[in-house]
Amino acid sequence: MLKELIDKFYLDQQRDKNQERFYITDAGKCNRAIFFKFKNAPRKKLEPRILRIFDHGEQFHRNIFNILYRLKIGVTTEIPIPAQEIVSGRADAILCIKNENYVLDIKSINSSVFKSMTGPKEENYYQIQLYLHFFQIKKGIILYIDKDQQEFKEFIVEYNPEICQRLLDNFKVIQKKIESNTVPLVLPDYPKNWQCSYCQFREICDLTDREEVNWLKFKEKIEKEVKAENQNKTQAALDL
Repeated sequence: MLKELIDKFYLDQQRDKNQERFYITDAGKCNRAIFFKFKNAPRKKLEPRILRIFDHGEQFHRNIFNILYRLKIGVTTEIPIPAQEIVSGRADAILCIKNENYVLDIKSINSSVFKSMTGPKEENYYQIQLYLHFFQIKKGIILYIDKDQQEFKEFIVEYNPEICQRLLDNFKVIQKKIESNTVPLVLPDYPKNWQCSYCQFREICDLTDREEVNWLKFKEKIEKEVKAENQNKTQAALDL
């Protein structure tokens, strides 16, 4: 009884919003999924369990911030990047250690992934590169927290302008796709890529081809599918 009420609370908090600018967390992500977010395409709601994990991750962030303040390290937390035309984001913190500035990005992960890590995850590396770019800071720290055992791993990242330019150029490519209503290609290793397993747009992505398609025509197809599904659900309810 209580579990159902709590799960419903989390489900009710989800709102599909139109995305107007790229987020730094989009760096390295599937272009098609980013496109669908901008178009507010139908998506599968996240499970309450996943949302509770996100909440728990936020608590880890607060604990680390508290420790940093108590260590009297020069620290500013949750800093938005300078205003950009198409990109927005907020870094976890900027630190000053031994008179050198670092952008800090905190990630909480499960033990099985944590134990096997010998370097930062690719998407996390891309994200901190963009933070370094926009804040004009040369070094960053990605701090991983083992959610189960409370162990830490940290990786020092140096600014790479070539990678940042590649990421920003890709945002411009997606922007053109959005403006021209062209659904981008799927990932080269679709559907085996790890992003496909967790993608909220997986169901609608599976409805179309691997190649680029016109969004307006594809949208009509989605709406027909949704309408037919709702009619089937209504009929099933009437048959009970």
